Amino acid sequence: MVSDVHGSVEALARAGDGADVLVCLGDLVLFLDYEDSSSGIFAGLFGADNAERLVALRTARRFDEARTFSRGLWGSLPGDPREILGDAVRAQYADLFGAMPEPAYLTYGNVDLPAMWPEFTKPGHTILDGQVTEIGGRTWGFVGGGLRTPMRTPYEVDDETYAAKVAAVGAVDVLACHIPPDVPGLLYDVEARRFERGSAAVLDAIRDTAPGLVLFGHVHQPLHSRVRIGRTECVNVGHFRGTGAPFSLEY
Repeated sequence: MVSDVHGSVEALARAGDGADVLVCLGDLVLFLDYEDSSSGIFAGLFGADNAERLVALRTARRFDEARTFSRGLWGSLPGDPREILGDAVRAQYADLFGAMPEPAYLTYGNVDLPAMWPEFTKPGHTILDGQVTEIGGRTWGFVGGGLRTPMRTPYEVDDETYAAKVAAVGAVDVLACHIPPDVPGLLYDVEARRFERGSAAVLDAIRDTAPGLVLFGHVHQPLHSRVRIGRTECVNVGHFRGTGAPFSLEY
């Protein structure tokens, strides 16, 4: 199981070794690398110095300045910025889905562009969002994307839409999301020194339906990677780009 792949093609190709299936909880795209300013789509288009500047503004939570700075750079391109960005994302998806093992069950991360995925998926890839399937004799519910934030990443939805997807999943053995439940220890990133957004709807589902496992990613360096709520074990499966190691779940 992987989450927050962020462009790690070679590691992704090996992620399913020895496993019956691969589960991916999203964030395949690498737009802006907070650790390496020379990597990612933004740096490829505008250079490492500009990427470092954008990271600094976002880290300082100066989001309006960051958007103004970014818009100026996109406006300087000799072409339609939307087409240029779309081509760059498609190039990453072609490599990532080409490396993705089969069979695999996937849901979207907050930086993903769901409309593009069908262009690149293989026959053994199953995409689920607000849907249920059976894996290894257990029912799994998948909820993709993130909630609205000042970052305005591509696949953020309002709280009501996200809650409706959680409700559509209902009672399952394993609830697999991109973002964590709304538990402070799971949301605080100790490196970025900020709280990410978590889902109150997922937390309510834990209390109401008590799934055995809730699995997620999104927070790259969480204060706590594992928390128990009643009988439910909540586990951050890890920042795959950072570790290169999948989370192994044995039945």
